Amino acid sequence: MTTIKQLLQELERRAGGRLTTHTYQVQLPLEDAARLAALAEMYPRKTEVQLITELLSAALDEVEGNLPYLQGPRVVAEDDHGDPIYEDVGPNRRFQELLRHHQLRLQEEPDGEEAALPSMESAGSR
Repeated sequence: MTTIKQLLQELERRAGGRLTTHTYQVQLPLEDAARLAALAEMYPRKTEVQLITELLSAALDEVEGNLPYLQGPRVVAEDDHGDPIYEDVGPNRRFQELLRHHQLRLQEEPDGEEAALPSMESAGSR
């Protein structure tokens, strides 16, 4: 899990990884836009779009790491010490299932073709 502190330490390095062909358009609150502009000025090797991408990635890592695990009644495995590992019946499990589904869908997406996902504007109006 990447923390914001780690991200700030790595801002000088170029981010890697495959990007989706889908783009997202967001409208930032004034305070966030000012903070983004300040970071862009402090780290001129990064564009505002790169900063948004890296900040969002770090925030999503943190959200994922904080989704609660809720122990279910069924034992699904044993740890190295032979202790039972129970199924997760909480939001973490649901998130992991949805994550795998969307990763597969996005990996199968042909280059240059945008995914059929709602835009950030329409998603925010729900």
